[in-house]
Amino acid sequence: MSTEERHPEWPNAEQRDLLETISALESPEEIGRFLRDLCTLSELEAMSHRWEVARLLDERLPYLEIARRTGASTTTVTRVAHWLRHGEDGYRLALERRKRAAATA
Repeated sequence: MSTEERHPEWPNAEQRDLLETISALESPEEIGRFLRDLCTLSELEAMSHRWEVARLLDERLPYLEIARRTGASTTTVTRVAHWLRHGEDGYRLALERRKRAAATA
């Protein structure tokens, strides 16, 4: 069963509220404080690892090299690669915005 079949309403009301709450925060520091209260360190670490995997995939590094550098499993690398190619384009949007910000810094 696919994720879409298990979770047909994305985002649901609670998820929309969370997204709106995060978007109302005004700085990386505020977001960090909120996420630290909301998430366990393990959850934050997992998200950070997935983001690093997405960044390295965008650089077109081989999956095994990404797994070695990040400590992520090849399953995680493959999963992130799938969402990078076939997801909601959230990774792509974030990657492009970060590149644009770095170019203007």
